[in-house]
Amino acid sequence: MKILAGDIGGTKSVLAIFEKEGDTLNVAAHEQFASRDFSDFTDVVKLFLEKAGHPKIDAAVLGIAGPVIGGVCRTTNLPWVIETKSLQQQLGTSGVKLLNDLEATAYGMLYLDESQFVSLNSDAVTADANRAVIAAGTGLGEALLYRDGEGFHPVGTEGGHTDFAPVTPQQDRLLHWLRSHYPSHVSIERVLSGPGIYTLYRFLAESGFAPEPAFMQDLPEDADPSAMVSKGALEYKDRLCSETLRLFTEIYGQEAGNLALKTLALGGLYIGGGIAPKILPFLQEETFLNAFVHKGRFEPLLRQVEVKVSLEPETALIGAARYAADRL
Repeated sequence: MKILAGDIGGTKSVLAIFEKEGDTLNVAAHEQFASRDFSDFTDVVKLFLEKAGHPKIDAAVLGIAGPVIGGVCRTTNLPWVIETKSLQQQLGTSGVKLLNDLEATAYGMLYLDESQFVSLNSDAVTADANRAVIAAGTGLGEALLYRDGEGFHPVGTEGGHTDFAPVTPQQDRLLHWLRSHYPSHVSIERVLSGPGIYTLYRFLAESGFAPEPAFMQDLPEDADPSAMVSKGALEYKDRLCSETLRLFTEIYGQEAGNLALKTLALGGLYIGGGIAPKILPFLQEETFLNAFVHKGRFEPLLRQVEVKVSLEPETALIGAARYAADRL
């Protein structure tokens, strides 16, 4: 059985062919494409299949950054419309399934080894219950792993586009500042994402928290300002950059706690996405966990929830492939 699996995002699209042998999946082809280089997703698939030698595909599952409604996804950060029917025709198989990218990520978490995680809560208690996933990257993704007593079922959401709610005086000032820049809607994704790191930096700099370091004032045009903020905090120990990551970590913990309560994820909460492994020293400090459990009467409950950071960068791709192998 040949499976086409994909992790389709606003920055990059990763496609791979997995060959199923018993319960094992082996990678036969793997390519990464810059999403914005293509006007249509079918062109990405065509190029990938050419590179892979035009294999016959038996099933395909794609995790896509955007809501999937009626087998169609209008991508959030790209001008693409990805349709199940057109992919069935292109691939020559009826076994095609589109998932929200966090659905695929959530499913992939179930297949990772413990060595691929870092635990943030030493007081966790194992429970046979729902789990949830939160992942800050280009945007913010959230998903549920619903437990039915026998297995887990991934459920995608668009929780990253819900409202940002401040819980400290500093965050009150942040929300006021954000409203002046985004008057129509301030979502949690505005601050809890890759671009959000630089947004928090700008807020703190304009608020006079600390002087801007020279390396942030003279950034090259092709530099990623959020990555430089992280570098300034982790390597240079700059005060302004360090406070940016502390604030980012605090908000990350708050939203992770919100998600755990909304989904009753007593079975554990996974942190995915590309940012978490890069700022792991900050996540391992008390700021994240304190913010995670700071929910009044429900603090004792949340202190029992296992919180783990995934170190596997291709969890969504693994999840897409496993979904196809298990369910198509």
